[in-house]
Amino acid sequence: MSTTHTTREWQAMDAAHHLHPFSDMDGLNRHGSRVIVKGEGVYLWDSEGNKLFDGMSGLWCVNVGYGRKELADAAYRQMQELPFYNTFFKTTHPPVVELSQLLSEVAPEGFNHVFYTNSGSEGNDTVIRMVRHYWASLGQPNKKTIISRINGYHGSTIGGASLGGMDYMHQQGDLPIPGIVHIEQPYWYANGGDLSPEEYGLKAARELEKKILELGVENVAAFIGEPVQGAGGIIIPPTTYWPEIQRICDQYGILLIADEVICGFGRTGHWFGSQYYGIKPHLMTIAKGLSSGYLPIGGVLVHDEVAKVLKQGDFNHGFTYSGHPVAAAVAAENIRILQRENIIERMNSEVVPYAHQLWHDAFDHHPLVDDVRTLGFFFALTLVEDKSTRKRFANGGELALRCRDICFRNNLVMRATGDSMISAPPLVMTRSEAEEFVSLAKKCIDEFARELGRL
Repeated sequence: MSTTHTTREWQAMDAAHHLHPFSDMDGLNRHGSRVIVKGEGVYLWDSEGNKLFDGMSGLWCVNVGYGRKELADAAYRQMQELPFYNTFFKTTHPPVVELSQLLSEVAPEGFNHVFYTNSGSEGNDTVIRMVRHYWASLGQPNKKTIISRINGYHGSTIGGASLGGMDYMHQQGDLPIPGIVHIEQPYWYANGGDLSPEEYGLKAARELEKKILELGVENVAAFIGEPVQGAGGIIIPPTTYWPEIQRICDQYGILLIADEVICGFGRTGHWFGSQYYGIKPHLMTIAKGLSSGYLPIGGVLVHDEVAKVLKQGDFNHGFTYSGHPVAAAVAAENIRILQRENIIERMNSEVVPYAHQLWHDAFDHHPLVDDVRTLGFFFALTLVEDKSTRKRFANGGELALRCRDICFRNNLVMRATGDSMISAPPLVMTRSEAEEFVSLAKKCIDEFARELGRL
């Protein structure tokens, strides 16, 4: 742990110079940032020596856990041999070639090509250009519009935030950009009314068909969605939703894009969320779990059908650090760790059923929560005013932030999204750590319920 400065000194420097993402800086600086100095496995330590359970895998990304010497060694070796070279100008390098080969092995059938970026946001900006270039190359330049979903999250760049469907982001920067429209998210608890989840899944999916017909199929290029909406609150769609989306995309001949930035590399219990739902996208955005967050790297996995068109002539797009050799070397070793240790298969068989049962036992009958949901290493619940009528709090977002702060005070990292409390622990969480995680979460929810007079 760092001893070069005290916590207050770190906080003062942070307040003076650092603009944080998605933060009210005045409010943050009044209280001071928590200074994180170390990580190991599923745990973090702050500058005061407090040990935290990281229930968010950093930011949905540290899938293989903190402190992996293999990843540090891979970065060190590559830094010594070739710290940087670009992939422009008819050149390549071994790390990016080897990573590309590995990705083709773990990706669904037909995904044998990848374009590299530095983040999921850049990946989704790349998707916009790929999709429009694809249709223009086929002589259909009017097919430009991409359909996304309300409350979806696809990054915070201008293109990514436009694809996303979050009003509070659109309000800053005059978004979305032209050619991007949004339809209802498949959130049964909020929107399903008297329909069963299965009935509602079909209804929500058919909003895509309505929008295609409204815009004209000759103008629609693609549909994009996260297999499970992550930042939107871990919204798990009904089982009928994705098969119907697939049918509609196939029927009208539009591209299907799966944003796998959060779902990819094991989070759903499969390598990719698309495999969990049995869908066959044309493009898949990747990042986060690609390197387990150890270095910034992202990309777009491109199905052979699309790649065949994109490879004909120049695709005038790219980044200085596309396929950065050190990031690629670390990502390749991260994939090998997932393979070598059978992490995805092992967590699916040994930990997931047990952790899900613990979560549901703790919260299914809790007086303050409803819509208790789990899938793979996703855990979520909604704070509700009345479970019997699915009545949600009018100030649910404010209450969830108060609950999040209670979690932080109890050294548990959970996230508040709208009126939901959500968690996505590292995939290396053991059964005993799952017990600790759920016990901590229940302690925090109980404390908040007592504060509200609900327990």
